[in-house]
Amino acid sequence: MSKERTLVLIKPDGVARGLVGQVLSRIESKGYVIQAMRMLNADRALLEEHYAEHVGKSFYEPLVEFMLSGPIVAIVAEGERVIEGFRSLAGVTDPTLAAPGTIRGDLARDQGTKVVQNIVHGSDSPTSAEREIQIFFKN
Repeated sequence: MSKERTLVLIKPDGVARGLVGQVLSRIESKGYVIQAMRMLNADRALLEEHYAEHVGKSFYEPLVEFMLSGPIVAIVAEGERVIEGFRSLAGVTDPTLAAPGTIRGDLARDQGTKVVQNIVHGSDSPTSAEREIQIFFKN
């Protein structure tokens, strides 16, 4: 097997709640290597490129607005089967249903907002990972 790379985003709710260190610790404790990391305030153009596949869906605009609401941390993590592994570590999208022991199961909850605030994003495939990494790490 070859090493994979994935994009992990710590969303504005995770940054605002001071959970960056906990998320990074879980990634590193799992044995993945942080290859790149940056904190940024994403602009609309970057988020529109990232979420292009969701244009026209009911949650699209609330999601973009949420992601514009504060700083995010973009991370490139590397390791064997890191895409699948991080998604398992993150837990299911709905934090109410996410298993204990996962990032979302332990750290997120339903905030009653227009879009789910669930701490992290992780790429869902090697193709998505490379596309997303290029969006957040242009060089």
